[in-house]
Amino acid sequence: MNIVIIGGVAGGMSAAARLRRLDESATITVVERSGYVSFANCGLPYHVGGVIAERSALLLQTPEALRARFELDVRVLTEAVRIDRERRVVVVRSVETGEESELPYDAVVLAPGARPVRPPIPGIERALALRDVEDTDAMVAAVEGARTAVVIGGGFIGVEMAENLLHRGLAVTLVEATPQVMAPVDPEMASPVHAVMRDAGIDLRLSTSVTAIGEHDVELSTGERVPADLVVAAIGVRPDAALAESAGLEVGSRGGIVVDERYRTSDPAIYAVGDAVEKADALDGSAVLVPLANTANLQGRRVADHIAGREVRNRPVLGTAVVGVLGLQVAVVGWSEKRLVAAGRPHRIIHTHPLSHAGYYPGAQGLALKLLVDPGTDAILGAQAVGRDGADKRIDVIATAMRGGLTASELAELELAYAPQFGSAKDPVNMLGFVDENLAEGLTDTIQWHEVEAAQREGATVLDVRTPGEFAAGAIPGAVNVPVDEVRERLDEVPEGELVVHCAVGIRAHVATRILQASGRSVRNLDGGYTTWSAGVASRS
Repeated sequence: MNIVIIGGVAGGMSAAARLRRLDESATITVVERSGYVSFANCGLPYHVGGVIAERSALLLQTPEALRARFELDVRVLTEAVRIDRERRVVVVRSVETGEESELPYDAVVLAPGARPVRPPIPGIERALALRDVEDTDAMVAAVEGARTAVVIGGGFIGVEMAENLLHRGLAVTLVEATPQVMAPVDPEMASPVHAVMRDAGIDLRLSTSVTAIGEHDVELSTGERVPADLVVAAIGVRPDAALAESAGLEVGSRGGIVVDERYRTSDPAIYAVGDAVEKADALDGSAVLVPLANTANLQGRRVADHIAGREVRNRPVLGTAVVGVLGLQVAVVGWSEKRLVAAGRPHRIIHTHPLSHAGYYPGAQGLALKLLVDPGTDAILGAQAVGRDGADKRIDVIATAMRGGLTASELAELELAYAPQFGSAKDPVNMLGFVDENLAEGLTDTIQWHEVEAAQREGATVLDVRTPGEFAAGAIPGAVNVPVDEVRERLDEVPEGELVVHCAVGIRAHVATRILQASGRSVRNLDGGYTTWSAGVASRS
């Protein structure tokens, strides 16, 4: 069997190695446009920043090593230019010589990945992108002698690049066209990221775009010109579906190659995996683009299983991801509140602010957690976590729960590893389950940070049950302060009508809410307390 794999990084090399382990007799040829295969593309920004000092650490395999161990014919600097489906050959061209040749196939696996978005900005040709080792070499060379840099785009790669260029001593400006960085998280969860970036000295320009790139600066939509010895385009990526389109294969509305549950394209002899293909969203089955290495690697393995005759299914994606930003961990899974609102899908929201581990053990760090739940079924729709420690762990647990079909209330039942230096006896994930139980059973009602102002206009009173010192340090405009331990004795001082009760994070306010409910009052607890409200208000500035 002749198998041609187009693309030699995550999905392609996973498919090649798995195929060989399953079939010793197959002829497996891998063609890769760049000069390197099986490199650690997620580590590229950190080599630019000097965090990963040795370039060789990014090069996981070589064509020679892959031939020696797996008997793979790996051809770098070789571009697949055409698939002749009638004759069943792939036409390839040497990048160095331009010479063309043909590779006969019984099966083709397309794994070309994605290409950086390059909008038609005047001067965009000066902007560098970061997708392969050659891009990395060019950027490392450009950093030498540079003093200023502008990063266009505030996605995960954009913020990683801004941090790493800052690490190299450059004055960095990050320009993002929307009001926040990291689109998969909601505004109040992105607010701490904005703060840490600005505190580190990054000039963060939100709701701003680049209109032109000059020889030594960039022009912004505000009319201002910002110095830029180096310009990085990190606006996003698009599936590299050009070869598939030219071969007449089906490409979806989102620009990715369409595959079935066994990774077959519209031609059953041609498969596709990785960033180039559209995936099925785990919550609604819609076509989505999720350019993540773990999904690409899994798809590469699974397509090899199918070609070798094993029974497999293409799993839907949750979009689980994590990024480090100047000491913060930002992790997500599933849908955000923004996406749920845009889709008109009902949802319940829970914010908590636990510590990463037991507070009495040294080094505990604060976490911001957000859980999104279907109010009808109690299904977990998504989650977000931001903090200096433990965010990744909690999102991984919730992602596993979602994959296993657990409800939000069942998070309370999870038996998680506990010791004071690792967590709490009531782990933050368990606490999300407890809060959800209270909401699902009607023991309490909550209001979101962005709903408070409207509630006040409609006559509700905000009751702040923190200490007088906390209240004096900062409060919601118009709030009345009655500390939680005094609520029972001072019920007659609480204004009539609807109440919005809050403390710092919601725990004391829950106690006060139950006391007030017992006296017949109509009360809503401000979800996530003053901490979430403050972050939300800051996200608007």
